[in-house]
Parts: sequence; structure tokens; C-alpha cells
Amino acid sequence: MTKSEAERKKLDFILNLKVNSNDYRIPSSRTFAHAVKHYREIFAPRMLRESTFSVADGHLKCHLEADWNDIPVEHIDIDAVNEWIWKKRQGGLSWVTIKNILRTMQRVLSCSSKEKKPPFSQEALAIPERDKLQMKIEGRGAVSFSWVQTKQIAEHVYKLDVDNARKERYAMVFVLAAATGLRCGELFALRLNDVDFEAGTIRVDESADQRTYKIGPCKNAAAYRTVLLADSQGKEALSMLKRFLKGNQSPSAFVFCSKRGSPLRETNVLHEFLHPVLKALGFPQAGMHAFRHGCNRRWELAGMNPAVLRQQMGHSSAVMTARYTGEIPLQQVRTAFCSMELENMENGFSVLAVA
Repeated sequence: MTKSEAERKKLDFILNLKVNSNDYRIPSSRTFAHAVKHYREIFAPRMLRESTFSVADGHLKCHLEADWNDIPVEHIDIDAVNEWIWKKRQGGLSWVTIKNILRTMQRVLSCSSKEKKPPFSQEALAIPERDKLQMKIEGRGAVSFSWVQTKQIAEHVYKLDVDNARKERYAMVFVLAAATGLRCGELFALRLNDVDFEAGTIRVDESADQRTYKIGPCKNAAAYRTVLLADSQGKEALSMLKRFLKGNQSPSAFVFCSKRGSPLRETNVLHEFLHPVLKALGFPQAGMHAFRHGCNRRWELAGMNPAVLRQQMGHSSAVMTARYTGEIPLQQVRTAFCSMELENMENGFSVLAVA
């Protein structure tokens, strides 16, 4: 066979494979490690907040890279993922943690693909129905501090063995958190010129990143808002805040800051103040978000319009607002029934008066 005949046979063979047709695709040599490299070096620095990338990088280093780095991207599908999640589940990870890790994996894979879509959906995860139900039940049981509990927490802060300035500062932190429903980062980024005592409002346009300790943008577009404190709890908190902010200070100064003038750090607030107080009072251990949950529930039970509530809380969807209500304690259910009875009685008296 001549060289030209060999070349012709080779060409015929390739044509018969139909490699140029829509039915055939040349396998890619890209692995998960290539996707991670693109994510770390290009996508994350441009598109993600430092705190978001920090959490995701922890997922990659602790859970994903060791198991997936050498796997071709084309081999990563829902079947492979379901095999992997069961190994992680047997290793003791909760379903919530596993799903959070998979969100990172989806973002890593989608940011470097042509379609910009992940190769699998979390809707198809092989999670038993009983576990799905348990996750929903646990989600409803998130710790939530009522206004009464918040006042108890603030009062107990004054019993701690610290100087009076710090007692006053952290008691005010907890009260304002419960009155406004602000996220921890939003609360710690508040400046004096964000507070309008005359209008009874607090403006949210910055957030303190609790991983990098830098002041930056808010969590999402809905987080940029002006919170109106028109209820009795809000007015009480503003009155306390006005006394707390006595003296001449720069309008751009932080409402709450350390001795060096920098924003507070949540870890210090929890370890030095909130957790010791909760333990002393016999309350369940929780973070600053428990005050936010309590505020959401208080406003909802007061009958606030759902759209207004969503705006006040800075939620991007009604689903998130509903999720914050959780399971309402029996005492608050009794209070709601008492209010209904009182309203019915008042309506009955008004009807008799008209008659």
C-alpha cells in the first residue's frame, strides 16, 4: 500500500466516525482541577465577595479537591454526585453541610463551562424523604429571641465583669439588633449619619465582612434599604441609642466600634458577651441572627404587610421572609389568641353602642 492510499484510508476511517457531526463529540481532557484553577484565579477575584470566596475555598480544600480533582468534568453527573454524597453522609456530615458544599461545586463547574450551567441539579439529589422532612422541621426550630428576652439579655450584660463603657455598648448592640432586624454585618457597619432620630429611620448601605473585617457592599440589592422604627420597640431602641450616642462625634464614625475605632467583630461579641449571658439566663446558645429572627416574627405577628416586611428585613424573596418565622412558641400563640378575643369584644361593644 502506497503512502497516498494509506492517507486516503485514514481519511475514510475518520469520516466514517462522523467526528464532525452533531452525534459525536471529542472527549475533553479538562478535569475538576482545571475548573478549580479557573474559579480561584479568574472567576472568584472578579465576581465574589471575599467572605463568599473564603467559605467556598474551605469547601474545596476540605471536601472537594481530594475526591474530585482528577475526575474529568464530563464524568461529573448526578449519578457520580449521589455516590459521593452518601460517602460524605456516612462520614458524619449533615445534609445541610453537604448541600452547601455542592453549591460551591456547582459554581466552580458552571463558571468555566460554555453553557455557564452546572452539570447536575440539587433537585435530583438522592436524599431520603424522611431526611428532607427532618431538615424542614429543624429549620423551623431556629433560635429566635423575642423583645422580652432581648431586654433580659441586655439587662444581664450589666452584670458581667467588664467596664461600664463596654457594658453599655454591647447591651445597646443587642437591643438595636432586635429592634431593627439588621444583619450582623449591617449593624456593625452603621455610621452616625445613617441614623435619623427625627424621622425614626436607619439607613443600610454598607456591611462589615465578618471574615475579612472590611467594610464593603451589602449582601444583595434588597439589603440596601431604610428601616423605619415606628413600633413601640423601635421607638424605645432609638431613645436608648440617642442616650448612648451622647457627645460630639464625627458623622462618619461607626455607631459601634472597638477602642481603635474599627468595626466590632462578631466572634468577640459572641464569646465575650452574648454566649456567657445566654448561659447564665438558661437561654439556648445562638448567634446574632437570633435577634433578626425575633424581629421578623414580631413584625409578622403584628400584622405588617408582607411586602413591607420583606423590605424592612432586606430579603430578596418572600420565601426567605416566610422561612424566618419558624415555629411560633406556644406563649406567643396564646398572646395572639388573647388579642383576637380582645378585638372581638371591642367590636361587640361597638356594635351594641351603635344599636
